Amino acid sequence: MKNSLKIVAIASSLLLAGCSTMDETASMVKADNPPSNMTLGDSYLSDFYSYDGALAAPGMLLRKEPLNEQQSNPGAGENVRLLYSSTDGLDGEALLPVSGVLFLPEGAAPAGGWPLMAWTHGTVGIADICAPSWNGRQQQDRDHLEFWLKNGYAVVASDYQGLGTAGTHPYLATRPEAYSNLDIIRAVQSSEFPVSDKVVLFGQSQGAGAAIATAAYAEGYAPDVNIVGAVATGVPFFSPEALIALQESRPRDRVDPMLGYNLLALSLVQRINKEFKLGDYVSDEVMPIAQSVQNTCHKDVKAKVIAEKLTHDRVFKQAPDEHLYSAFSQMGYPTLKLPVPTFVGTGAKDKDTPPRMQSAFVKRACKAGSNIVSKLYPTLDHRAVVPGSTGDTLSFVKAAFAGDEIESNCGALPF
Repeated sequence: MKNSLKIVAIASSLLLAGCSTMDETASMVKADNPPSNMTLGDSYLSDFYSYDGALAAPGMLLRKEPLNEQQSNPGAGENVRLLYSSTDGLDGEALLPVSGVLFLPEGAAPAGGWPLMAWTHGTVGIADICAPSWNGRQQQDRDHLEFWLKNGYAVVASDYQGLGTAGTHPYLATRPEAYSNLDIIRAVQSSEFPVSDKVVLFGQSQGAGAAIATAAYAEGYAPDVNIVGAVATGVPFFSPEALIALQESRPRDRVDPMLGYNLLALSLVQRINKEFKLGDYVSDEVMPIAQSVQNTCHKDVKAKVIAEKLTHDRVFKQAPDEHLYSAFSQMGYPTLKLPVPTFVGTGAKDKDTPPRMQSAFVKRACKAGSNIVSKLYPTLDHRAVVPGSTGDTLSFVKAAFAGDEIESNCGALPF
């Protein structure tokens, strides 16, 4: 399984690249591990993100405050930062604070409140400074959320466990994402915000996996949350067939802009396996970049990978296959029989979550009995499928909120 380290690179959203150098990174990060009183990615943002009070139950709003201009979203009449309680998705027991936002449309809410959409974001990194509620969002996401706000939908969006708040964000681990999403929905719906008691999930790439996981975990973890539909574009799916195909497609000696995703995946390995030592696997030359994920956002790590023309063979002295496969177990879904109608949009030119990977998910979900609406967009890639699918997703979401029958196309899939 020579190319197994390439696989995780496929499962995250493609973000815009910045610019930095290996020397600059080396000057930023010296230690192989963060200080003993902090975990990987932790930093102080503001008092808002720190909470020392008792947590009685998940899904409780702890505090709120207005967002600044950079953090706010066009098309929103109200932009609110939230802190709420949730359950640690790794151990499944401990309560912890998680941050996020709520965007409300302009004008007066309709009777019953604004129909509520729960946005699940794509890859930003694991450093607290990358939390969207603090750092803002890439322009495409801002435009996408503006589209829904201007169509009369409120948008709630979790940062996910460990992004912004204490603890390491367990990158691509689906249960922590699901719990974080379900509990921010609970927190908003149980407060005095003018939102509906129904919700539709929608997300892209890492966020598509998070949306699918949220629907899959809902009945067991939060049966009180009334999810009526889910929209997912660029869905990651770690099936055996998809893994084999991806392994065969990524040469180890070729410059690979997606290696930044691999480094993020190794942060999950570090999170779940205290015995894992990054220095045993990552080359000394590349170690500064590998370490930089703890205080640098993904777009800038990716820029360093590109600037240094890194290949798999330059990054790794040995492949941590066994450890990485243990992380894959955290990235799956508890069931593929989803309880709500689910729209899956796939760009035929997607290189991050290729059509073969998404096809495997759709076919398995259909076989399990899910109501899947699958659309293939021949000219679109991983990013373009988000705005490119809104003509279809808007009608799907309207039907989901209205309670109309949504017909699956599992019998005539586009793949």
